Amino acid sequence: MTAPVYSRVLLKLSGEALMGEGQYGVDREVVQRMAREIKDVSDAGVQVAIVIGGGNIFRGMAKAAEGMDRATADYMGMLATVMNALAVQDALEHLGLPTRVLSALHIEQVAEPYIRRRAIRHLEKGRVVIFGAGTGNPFFTTDTAASLRAVEINAEVVLKGTKVDGVYTDDPVTHPEAMRYRELSYSQVLEQNLQVMDATAITLCRDNDMPIIVFSINKSGALMRVMLGEEEGTSVHREIA
Repeated sequence: MTAPVYSRVLLKLSGEALMGEGQYGVDREVVQRMAREIKDVSDAGVQVAIVIGGGNIFRGMAKAAEGMDRATADYMGMLATVMNALAVQDALEHLGLPTRVLSALHIEQVAEPYIRRRAIRHLEKGRVVIFGAGTGNPFFTTDTAASLRAVEINAEVVLKGTKVDGVYTDDPVTHPEAMRYRELSYSQVLEQNLQVMDATAITLCRDNDMPIIVFSINKSGALMRVMLGEEEGTSVHREIA
């Protein structure tokens, strides 16, 4: 088997990716399938850290959040990401893979507090590290949390697992003629307002020269193909001179 081209990665999973075909919540079969793919990558010697969104849970409470103070709603969303982190942790540990959940909010009964050096040490020991509660601050998305944690732990790349297999010129669901980009620069993403990650996350990656690969988490074997350096999804990086 070809050796992976990365040794440490940050995998960003949207909460919506965990709910499968449901309206909200966690689809156990979907999480188990993702866990198997993550285990394959970890078994290949890659250190894996994960940031998970909370949209699958918070979507079910959207009506309740209408008119709510933005900061309060954001804290509710952070708690949803911790619930998702525990679900992924459970699936990974059922496969025999050691994991640690580190939370930016202190919930010490269920997760360790986020400490950068501790996170890196867990990775060095072969544990999958799952970051919960975003950045711990309101007004920042989990995309920004993924970029921040990737830079902090010295990851080599941010992998954004979505429902589509890359970044397209238009919505491929409503516009079948839309074309997939093979690669983009950070500037192109920002100037064209492409829905890769929010502007804060993209800027943070650009300023720290952190490449991003957008791929389909639902496509069997896609995560491993990214690890092996095969063409998969859309790559976002600095401008090519």
